[in-house]
Amino acid sequence: MKNKSIKGNEVDHGKLIINADWCKGCGICTAFCPTKAIELKNEKVTVVDIDKCTQCGLCELRCPDYAIYVGRKKNEQ
Repeated sequence: MKNKSIKGNEVDHGKLIINADWCKGCGICTAFCPTKAIELKNEKVTVVDIDKCTQCGLCELRCPDYAIYVGRKKNEQ
């Protein structure tokens, strides 16, 4: 799946949606990611391998700035 911009600096990676404008680079989301699907690059969260993402929601739950959230799961419409 190709990444697509939604609005502003928000990018839909399919399973995850990241707003780089809101990311302050604290790394909390990456620390809690059990599959290491995301990492910090240039002090912003980025997707390393979207196929590793299980959509567990820990990144979304732990992000203090609401910069990352889980997109729709495959079985949702």
